[in-house]
Amino acid sequence: MTNIPPPAEELRILDTELWQLDARRAVLLARRAWLVNTLYATPPAPPVRRTEASAPSVQNVLLVLGGILLTVAAIAFTLVSWSQMGIAGRALVLGAVTVGALGIPVPLLRHGLRSTAETVAGLGLALTVLDAYALHEVTFTGAGGTGYAAVASAVLAGVWAAYGVGIGALVPTEPAGPAEGDERLRSHAGPVLLRLPLPLALLTAQLPLPLWALAVDAGPITVTAAVLATAAADTAVALRVSLKPVRIVAAVGAFGVGALGVLAAGWLCWSASGPGAAARAAALLALAATIALTAAWHAPKPDLALGTSLAGGLFLVAGAGGVLRASLPGEWTVPGCLACGVALLAVVRMRLPDPVRRGLVGASVSVQALAVAWALPLVALVLVGPLSWVERAWSMAPADAREAVTTDLLWPAHSATGPLVLAVVAGVLALACRGAVWRGKALAVALTLGVAAGFVVPAALELPYGVGMVMQGLVVVAVLVFAGAVPRPRPEEQDESSAPVRSPLPLTAMLLALVTSLSLACVALGSETATLTVVGASTVLFAAVAAWRPDLGMYCVPASLTYATALICAIGASAGWQPQHTALLVLIVPITAAVVAARFGGSPMAVPVEVTGAAALLLAVGLASTDPPMLALVLALGGVVASGTALRPDRRRVGYVAGALFVLAGWVRLASWDVGAPEAYTLPVTVPALVLGVLRRRRDPRASSWTAYGPGLTVTLVPSLLAAWNDPHWLRPLLLGVAALAVTLLGARHHLQAPLAVGGTVLTLVALHELAPYIAQVVRALPRWVPPALAGLALLALGATYEQRLRDARRVREALGRFR
Repeated sequence: MTNIPPPAEELRILDTELWQLDARRAVLLARRAWLVNTLYATPPAPPVRRTEASAPSVQNVLLVLGGILLTVAAIAFTLVSWSQMGIAGRALVLGAVTVGALGIPVPLLRHGLRSTAETVAGLGLALTVLDAYALHEVTFTGAGGTGYAAVASAVLAGVWAAYGVGIGALVPTEPAGPAEGDERLRSHAGPVLLRLPLPLALLTAQLPLPLWALAVDAGPITVTAAVLATAAADTAVALRVSLKPVRIVAAVGAFGVGALGVLAAGWLCWSASGPGAAARAAALLALAATIALTAAWHAPKPDLALGTSLAGGLFLVAGAGGVLRASLPGEWTVPGCLACGVALLAVVRMRLPDPVRRGLVGASVSVQALAVAWALPLVALVLVGPLSWVERAWSMAPADAREAVTTDLLWPAHSATGPLVLAVVAGVLALACRGAVWRGKALAVALTLGVAAGFVVPAALELPYGVGMVMQGLVVVAVLVFAGAVPRPRPEEQDESSAPVRSPLPLTAMLLALVTSLSLACVALGSETATLTVVGASTVLFAAVAAWRPDLGMYCVPASLTYATALICAIGASAGWQPQHTALLVLIVPITAAVVAARFGGSPMAVPVEVTGAAALLLAVGLASTDPPMLALVLALGGVVASGTALRPDRRRVGYVAGALFVLAGWVRLASWDVGAPEAYTLPVTVPALVLGVLRRRRDPRASSWTAYGPGLTVTLVPSLLAAWNDPHWLRPLLLGVAALAVTLLGARHHLQAPLAVGGTVLTLVALHELAPYIAQVVRALPRWVPPALAGLALLALGATYEQRLRDARRVREALGRFR
């Protein structure tokens, strides 16, 4: 055979074709496998329904229902069918059923049926209660119900506790379950304890001691002691037992029963009629405090320790306060409680756990806050009560300081020691708070309480009226001196990386001085001499502090000006001046305020000072309102003061106020002269307004004539036009027409829109007013058909020349538009 291609080339070709055949065969086999799988694949499984109740849940429900039904059956048997059986039958039935119910859980637990064992054990425990009831009905019929309940609850609690522990001894470890759960069960292997017996035993143990105390007819003290002893036992169990269900029941019992015992002990202590009974109840509160503090010492969580120690401290103070209430006069009860609360601060230096220490300090702070709250109504009465003297000034001098503040109010009972309470708390704050963070705020509160204490002393001690005012005045002086003496922070003492630290003491002292001085001024209204002395001294004192500490000027200067105003009014009233004459003297205050504000123009003090001056000016206006000539003078002088203020670059707008005051002064003067012509009132406004308009147009040629001249022209021409419309004489219309013509011509001459429009309108209306009588005569002389005919002809003429009139109107509008 002859090989056309060389053998090597032919071999290569054959290998290539075979490789292609193999590749094609692999593709066909893969396609065949996919088709086979598609044809013989199993259909998709239907969606699984969601189980609404899991197997354990169903199991528990069934077991609980079964236990309930069995318990109901046992109760029905004991109450209904009990009397149909003999003694032997009764004992046999109850004993057999109870022993069986309590014994069945053991084999159930060994076989891993814990839930079923719990249910049967619950049935057994319920049967023991029925056994106790049955024994009382058959064997112990003569025993009292309360006493037997106490003994039965104690026995049942012990039996149930022993039963719960005994089950753990009989079934020491959790039995192995299915193979898949062996590893989990082995990891949790240990003694088996049922969930019900021990918590139920602890719950039943709450009853024996209180029931026993009630059974022996013990007094309230013994019953309360039994309740607190039960709470103590609960606390011990909660702290020592590690089983969670038992700890929860013990904690709930300790808080619930303990709260009941504390409330009963507190009521007994604070309602006791003698020191002995109060001391016995206080001992119960001390027991409650011991329980709370012990629990706080061993509490696992800091928050729990803080809360229980705070409660323990309050229990101690409440017990001591109850004894003091029964032993001392009524006004010393609150100071005694305060002393006990302050004594709690001694724990700061004791070696105690930090949460316990903070809780006792919190109790002390709470007691002090309550004491201050008790004294606050007294402070409010002393500060606010004197306001009633405003309506009865100088009517009569009160007999003493207490009468000066209780003109229409009642003095609180047992409040003589209120100043002492405030002073003690102020001292504690000043000495105890040494931290840099709270130091400033604590000192501010201490200063407030100290000032309140000193201000309340005269009324609390019923000092004479003059002595009380002197003491309160010394308090005001001391506070102002303190405000001025507190040093300002130096720049080198401040941290450059933070905001400047400012002490709240100067501001606090200043506010206290303002409030107390105002109250003192109201108290002084009972006497003329006292009023003049107090108001005058306040004026000088606040002015001196403002000169001493300029940084306090924004408070002191307005106060000084206010008291100066009051002093002037008091001087005028004392001298018998008329109010309008006093108003002239009051103007000294706005003048002084304007001078001081100009002196400190860029200072924050300027605005309060100017507001005070404005208020004094309004007072002067009010005092002079009954005398028009004097009112005009006061308004004019006020305008002068406002004009002087407007000279300052930052107070240019006050010029409008000055102008308004001048105009009002002129109007009031004209009214006092019985001038009725409106031009007398409008021309003084028009002339300055037009002058200002001319000056503005010269400064800003682009300003509109309406802005420059419109207000001034309108103020005069419009009121005169209204007056001329009803004026039967010819002089006013003639003068008004001449003035309107002049204004119109000036507007046309200088191409000004506002004078041209206003003057032309007024001139036209004046002309119509003058021609109106003649037009009316002509109309009355014509036949009735003539006016409608003339109106129709006019409409035809207007319609005929409509286009021309529109063109003329556009020309007029364009001409007016070129005006400015």
